[in-house]
Amino acid sequence: MNPYLDIALRSLSIYVFMLIAIRLTGKKELSQLNTIDVVLILLISNAVQNAMVGNDTSLLGGLVAATVLFILNYVLKKITFKSKKISEFIFQHPEVLIHNGILNFDKLSHLGISDDELKEAMREHGVEHYKDVKLAMFEVDGNISIISGDKNLKQSHYKRKKAHKTLGFND
Repeated sequence: MNPYLDIALRSLSIYVFMLIAIRLTGKKELSQLNTIDVVLILLISNAVQNAMVGNDTSLLGGLVAATVLFILNYVLKKITFKSKKISEFIFQHPEVLIHNGILNFDKLSHLGISDDELKEAMREHGVEHYKDVKLAMFEVDGNISIISGDKNLKQSHYKRKKAHKTLGFND
């Protein structure tokens, strides 16, 4: 087999694998990268680079792999724009957390959003009680947006922060 075709096929395989793996981790994880996540990304990048180009460390081998990745990314964006099913598989969609004051406990539990975190988001939006929330959404970027029933309140976004345990080092 042509070595550059081999690199192209390896790159395609790794791209599909990484796309599925990242999709399965969920939007919560993608929206809140910390030091551990960055280290993981760097290590995965190195590991999959070796899997894509194999023993070929030439400039041309690297360019072939990069070109395949750019083309795949471009094609995938075009496909997701035209196909709703593929778009829904690849991209997450907003989730309803509260609707007309009623909490969706299953969704909150599934997304790992605590009561304290939801109340913090409500306070950020100037809302005190669940019953005053017309709609609370967990957005695709990991933020919580809240629309209150009070028309006098300004609607805003709550930037979700992940609590990190450290050993005295700053993230």
